[in-house]
Amino acid sequence: MAEFWFNTETHEVEEGRRSDWSKVMGPYPSREAAQHALDTARARTQAWDKEDEERR
Repeated sequence: MAEFWFNTETHEVEEGRRSDWSKVMGPYPSREAAQHALDTARARTQAWDKEDEERR
């Protein structure tokens, strides 16, 4: 099964990791999921920030 990676430098999706690990996010199970990598990361960060605030 193919893995997809989001390249944070080029903002392109790579099938199979071709770039250095420091420039990619993933792996993701589909091209579409990789295309939304930044949105997914942003949503997770916001949720974690909310949890941190609620614990204080």
